[in-house]
Amino acid sequence: MQHYINTTDWSQSELQSMLDLANQFKQGETKQSLKGKSVALLFFNPSMRTRASFELGVSQMGGTAIVLEPGKNAWPIEFDLGSTMDGDTEEHIIEVAQVLSRYCDMIAVRAFPKFENWNDDRQDKVIKAFKKYASVPIINMETITHPCQELAHMMAIQEKIGKPQNKKYLLTWTYHPKPLNTAVANSSLLISTKFGMDVTLLCPNENYLLDKRYMDLAKHQSEESGGSFKVTHDINEGYEGAEIVYAKSWGAIPFFGNWEKEKPMRDQYKHFIVNQEKMNLTNNGLFSHCLPLRRNVKATDEVMDADYCFAIDEAENRLHVQKAMMQTLVQKT
Repeated sequence: MQHYINTTDWSQSELQSMLDLANQFKQGETKQSLKGKSVALLFFNPSMRTRASFELGVSQMGGTAIVLEPGKNAWPIEFDLGSTMDGDTEEHIIEVAQVLSRYCDMIAVRAFPKFENWNDDRQDKVIKAFKKYASVPIINMETITHPCQELAHMMAIQEKIGKPQNKKYLLTWTYHPKPLNTAVANSSLLISTKFGMDVTLLCPNENYLLDKRYMDLAKHQSEESGGSFKVTHDINEGYEGAEIVYAKSWGAIPFFGNWEKEKPMRDQYKHFIVNQEKMNLTNNGLFSHCLPLRRNVKATDEVMDADYCFAIDEAENRLHVQKAMMQTLVQKT
């Protein structure tokens, strides 16, 4: 049995096979790979594209999706072992994972960090607990990484520029009035280096570097795949010659739990917005974002409405890659 929790658990060739299958789905091929099967979709956090694409994908493949929102339409779940459950939680993950495994053929989980203590958040306790106690494949719908977005992003890149090997890729930090999850940024580094791109991470200063785990993985994967990886805090250097520009906002990890101290620093960097002036520095570069995006905060209207923006194509691909991934998991079970 195999899970889809991180792309680092899969080889480039295995991921490419999923992308090839996703292309077949996008071309209109239909498969009833989930006929008679059910998938539990647990949302601990809000979602639009993820929920819509998973529910629709399961249905299109002949399966049944069960949507649960712990703490809203389902009981709050306790994840700490040995805890005395005299607070707000009603069920323990040990029972939840086992029961859902009896009902469903796969369990998909969306659980963001709590943004209070990064040392705790980086443990990814929620999805790891499901993996430990469930007896069916577990799917990551975004925790501290977003592997489904990774596939959709790479599928769109291949559609736009062909083979990604050694193409210049920029992941740029952008301003947001709130500190956001690092998941998509982590995943951006993972998938671009996995496929051998020449990757640059652009962020305002060292406080906005991503977790060392993902920085090290990016370096390691780029060495393995024949790509490259570097960091810059210089906007012009980052954009110069880029062929793909991917934007994401995230909070500074050293300030986790102290966001009131981080905000004045973050507010100094509103000029990191993606605009046409910056895109003019690229090599006829293309732009994308995982969505949702605050227009004229993260990127200007001019950029979002440009022909070179493929954010909508990437969002559509979520449906196709997730169907391919679920079929792959079913075949490996």
